[in-house]
Amino acid sequence: MGLKKYIVFSILLIILIFGYVFSVEPGEYKITVLDISLTLPVAVWVILPLIVLFIGSVSHMVYYSLKSYLKYRSITKDEENVMQSIKAYLLQKGDKTTFKTKAFKDLTNILSQVNFEVKKDTTFTTSNDEINKIVSLIKDINNGVYVQDKTIKLDPTSKLAHQNLLNKINAEIDFCVEVLKKPMNYSSDVIKQAFLNVVEEKSMTTVKKLYENVTLDKEMGKKLFEKSAKNPDFAIINEEVIKITKNLEYDKNDFLDLAKLFKDSFQPDDLISLFEDLSKEIECSTEAYFYVLFEFEMIDKIRELLNTYPDEDFLAFRAMIDLKDSGKQYSLENLCYRS
Repeated sequence: MGLKKYIVFSILLIILIFGYVFSVEPGEYKITVLDISLTLPVAVWVILPLIVLFIGSVSHMVYYSLKSYLKYRSITKDEENVMQSIKAYLLQKGDKTTFKTKAFKDLTNILSQVNFEVKKDTTFTTSNDEINKIVSLIKDINNGVYVQDKTIKLDPTSKLAHQNLLNKINAEIDFCVEVLKKPMNYSSDVIKQAFLNVVEEKSMTTVKKLYENVTLDKEMGKKLFEKSAKNPDFAIINEEVIKITKNLEYDKNDFLDLAKLFKDSFQPDDLISLFEDLSKEIECSTEAYFYVLFEFEMIDKIRELLNTYPDEDFLAFRAMIDLKDSGKQYSLENLCYRS
């Protein structure tokens, strides 16, 4: 029986009892307690216990109904909060949701200690459309798609936001330029990818304006030199090549690779000038300088330079000179002069 029905029928019962007793005994009855007297109809005295019982029972039912309602409301609210927590964990955000019921507190405590990762090769479906959308966007980000949907607010410090930033780097070349203009605002891997993209897609003129803003590693330096080799008319000047190779701590093999990279694109005089300057500044580049001189058959210049070094230095190049003097033709590529 519902509370409303109970109240209605209880009141009807009290009225009926009152009416019946009053019809049988319409007189009054006096009660005296501590000099206080109260005179009421007999029928009223009869229904007073019923009224007290009625009020008590209704109060009891209201109390437990309210308690049950509040518990149900807490559970419903916690169910909603769990969904919010799952969304936060999926988006790699800190979850500040509070829970009222112990079961949900325990559940979210477990969830907070588990890494949430969306599997790439599986179909994800739930009855919650918002979570379905979030998972779909996460999959796009993990697959290299730049997601601009502002309905999902990524934590800037999360791996997901970082990956989306890299996706943006690969999607928008003009954004790469902006990154290189203000590299202090970005992490090293973002800067590196932006630089590689700019070198790949922008003109040498643009590259020359931007590369000094960043700290190069050897891969970045190689891409820059490859770009310079393809654009000899706008190539990096000798002083900058010296500065870059010094900063990157090039060894002799790195300089030999650089000489091979530049030999087919630079004018002979320009290439010789570059490696002559390098050899004066960086000792381990001297072997690459000899390599360049051999490429352009500058034998007299090589003899002159070799005479300035001890006989045990640059044996491969001395052997080349001896072979040429004996009329035998070998290229440097045929000799093992690289260690």
